[in-house]
Amino acid sequence: MILIVDDDAAIRSSLTFLLKRAGFEPLAVSMPKEAIEVVRNQTPQLILMDMNYSLTTTGDEGLLLLREVKIFVPQVPVILMTAWGTISLAVQGMKAGAFDFVIKPWDNIVLLNTIKTALDLSSTMPLDPVISENKTLKSGNPAFAKIIGRNRAMTEILETVERVAPTNASVLITGESGTGKELIAEAIHLASLRSDRPFVKVNLGGISQSLFESEMFGHKKGAFTDAYSDRIGRFVMADHGTIFLDEIGDLDLGSQVKLLRVLQDRTFEVLGESTSRKVDVRVICATNRDLQEMVAEKSFREDLYYRINLIPIHLPALRERREDIPLLAEHFVREASGSNQVISEDALQWLKSLPFSGNVRELKNLVERTLIISDKNVPDKEDFQKQYSSMNTSSAIPLNGSTLEDIERQKVVEVIEKYKGNISRAASELGISRAALYRRMEKYDIHES
Repeated sequence: MILIVDDDAAIRSSLTFLLKRAGFEPLAVSMPKEAIEVVRNQTPQLILMDMNYSLTTTGDEGLLLLREVKIFVPQVPVILMTAWGTISLAVQGMKAGAFDFVIKPWDNIVLLNTIKTALDLSSTMPLDPVISENKTLKSGNPAFAKIIGRNRAMTEILETVERVAPTNASVLITGESGTGKELIAEAIHLASLRSDRPFVKVNLGGISQSLFESEMFGHKKGAFTDAYSDRIGRFVMADHGTIFLDEIGDLDLGSQVKLLRVLQDRTFEVLGESTSRKVDVRVICATNRDLQEMVAEKSFREDLYYRINLIPIHLPALRERREDIPLLAEHFVREASGSNQVISEDALQWLKSLPFSGNVRELKNLVERTLIISDKNVPDKEDFQKQYSSMNTSSAIPLNGSTLEDIERQKVVEVIEKYKGNISRAASELGISRAALYRRMEKYDIHES
């Protein structure tokens, strides 16, 4: 049974009709006291709740009802319904334990997909931590073929991936650069029901504010100066598949609003077209930045944060799972040599002692570099030490004790000085947009001259 709570008779009628057609058993009530009476005596599968009632226009009564409902049926997912102008109420509701929110007027398909996702996730109980240890890594699931390790945190992450992949839930993957966020996103897609559809990767840090709509939604020929031909947007490319939005923490506030709208109702307008298009995509985001801190600083929208953070996955740094370093090193050796070549045991043990501030990516680079330079059949500790020292010297940045932000700041400073403050040329060498470079300069308090 799905409980509908709304004081508008037309909305109750519409939702009841929609849910019945979709095969659900709806029960509609008009006021909070009736909803409390229901949850005292029954356990709904899900609750669809309005945030505003005739007795109030502030939403306080809706928040109070949510908190009371959670006392009686804490495990039941609650989906909030609110108007676009009062999304802040929904955000407060998410903090109070709501599963998700939809905006009125709702799109029937989006609403039904949200309900299905909530029901799918609520029916999937966490696996027993003792019985299930290493289960996913040993299962032979091809979706996880590129993910190497037996660390407990990684095992739990893959169990989460296995549970959420078949749903349409949005996922936010966090972790330092080089920890494998893209691999996890790809694993979610490959283990999902969309695995035979596109997996579209977008580096948001490399898209300027002026080009955001064109890149993400596409444009028609002649829509603006330099629009010499039609362009297909990334959301259209990903239709019926998965879109992976990397470096979402680098997105400017104006583009965040535009992204929030398409994530909310799955509709957008191609530049140069007057009609809206619909799209069916699974959204996975990733960042190495602290979005909660950015929300507090008002540099990242709180409503967007809660929209993308339905399922959070945090990847540990390589230094936090040192037992996986030998496994990863041996994997990279086989991958690079195309054979069963091995490295010495003393090399494997020495690798475990390194700080690896560049995480898995740094380990992979070190292994590949050592195999290329070494003339030994079995490279040893000395070979790896030479290449590790060479890498540190050539970068002019000591990895030991330096954070990734230290490394990034130093690189930005070096390139800007190299081009004597020419931002366009510096951005080109760094492989990012001017806007992305300006954001990094602001972040690290770097001046053009």
